[in-house]
Amino acid sequence: MMRLFFFFSLFLSAPMVANAELTLPQFFSDSMVLQRDRPVAIWGTASPGAKVSVTFKDKSTSTRAGDQGTWRVDFESGSANAEGTTINVQSGDEQLTINDVLVGEVWIASGQSNMAFTMNRVPAYQELITKSDHPSIRMFNAATVTAVEPQSDIDGQWIKCSPQTVPNYSAVAFFFARKLHLELGIPIGVIKTAWGGKPVETFTSREALMTLPGTQILVEKALAEDAAFDAAQARDLYQSRFEKWQSAVAQWKAKPANQRGNAPRKPDRLKRALDTEGKPGVLFNSMIHPFIGYTLRGAIWYQGEANAKPGAVPYDQTLPLMIRDWRTRWDDDFSFYFVQLANYREPSTAPGTADSWALLQDRMRLILETTPGTGMAVINDVGETKDIHPKNKQDPGERLALWALAKDYDRDVVYSGPLYKSCQRDGNAMRVTFSSVGKGLKSRDRKPLTRFEIAGDDQVWHWADAKIVSNDSVLLSCPNVAAPMAVRYAWAANPEGANLVNSEGLPTSVFRSDDWDDVEVITVPSIKRRAPATAK
Repeated sequence: MMRLFFFFSLFLSAPMVANAELTLPQFFSDSMVLQRDRPVAIWGTASPGAKVSVTFKDKSTSTRAGDQGTWRVDFESGSANAEGTTINVQSGDEQLTINDVLVGEVWIASGQSNMAFTMNRVPAYQELITKSDHPSIRMFNAATVTAVEPQSDIDGQWIKCSPQTVPNYSAVAFFFARKLHLELGIPIGVIKTAWGGKPVETFTSREALMTLPGTQILVEKALAEDAAFDAAQARDLYQSRFEKWQSAVAQWKAKPANQRGNAPRKPDRLKRALDTEGKPGVLFNSMIHPFIGYTLRGAIWYQGEANAKPGAVPYDQTLPLMIRDWRTRWDDDFSFYFVQLANYREPSTAPGTADSWALLQDRMRLILETTPGTGMAVINDVGETKDIHPKNKQDPGERLALWALAKDYDRDVVYSGPLYKSCQRDGNAMRVTFSSVGKGLKSRDRKPLTRFEIAGDDQVWHWADAKIVSNDSVLLSCPNVAAPMAVRYAWAANPEGANLVNSEGLPTSVFRSDDWDDVEVITVPSIKRRAPATAK
């Protein structure tokens, strides 16, 4: 059923011509990586009704282009192969050759600016960059573009990892791919399609967004704005702003250099809502839809900053909605691993501080319980007080890779920091139990545990005395709370001093045992998981 949907979408965005040139989307190109040990697909356009043959490893598969000129061929990729081979595509007298094709593991990397953040922005990585000669790691860097309707192609190219190219790699995606490559010893391909500052709703199709009341409102608002857009009026308004900007720049340049300050910002051209990045479904159309059908092992995701605000549709609804949307359209329940937001802003000093950042972090944790096949890299130990873009991208990338190694490649590794499991009254204390403890819980700095909060039925929060009492549990108490009812941990945008880790030093996720803020959680249907892959 979903393949029919995929082809229908491809027809909508394909040119309708009587005699079409044989073409391929740009991600089917030299240096690409195919997913190993699975049927993979390649598609494009040709003259309607024309025979198209695809040859890979001396095996050919044929089909005929449909009435709209679109075609698709599926073939077996075989086992991992780091020796570059070719894919030949032929239709009549036309032939296209894709060179240096590797077979390995393919992941898509998406999200906002912390996923787009490149290696060259971290001075501390310069020495590592000079040593990063890994030709079996390839990354496709997709252009940042918008589209009103679903697209079938996007600008970009596959780039081999070398000291010359890795500076422009997504840092998180690089460290993820590098760890997998070094552990598995096979090629790793990453399709990076990310855009800074954008909410999760823009990476989700409008059709999916219309199924959730909160996001339906966002779509309807965007549709109304789009219908009211006046192109001539927008052009005149932009021209007026542009002329004012030119005047401001002239005045700025006339000032002495030491008195100028920042240069005036050039105004953006006004675009209709359905062609504006950040609006519901726009980046899905332009930056996700083209890749639908490209065979993947899974996805990694670093986003959420744009949704960490009061009044936003709860993230434990919107991200699962996007995950289901992607999996449905790919017709594949691929793995989906995301980065929990890092610590950020000035540290809080009082218990019971309301915080939309911590609320979104905790909603991320809840996704693990409601959405099968997901994993979360906890990074509340790598953030920076004054920078929403922490320089440490190695820990996030490698912690994502731990989930993949454990869940997709059957490696016996501790893949997560401690996660809240349960709590129960123990006299005038609360015993909290955790999963993912490795060989046991410990304090990172060997100091007493901090950032635990405890409250009674008055819902007044107090700092708790916390002691590790077993490999997987902590006992909390407070003289001011005789009958505790709920506990929280690291409940702050920047929970400075939070120091509970597992035996591998992985940090504990923020959590709360209470539901006093009426968090609404959706239930995701269970999905059959694939068996882990084994590195050849």
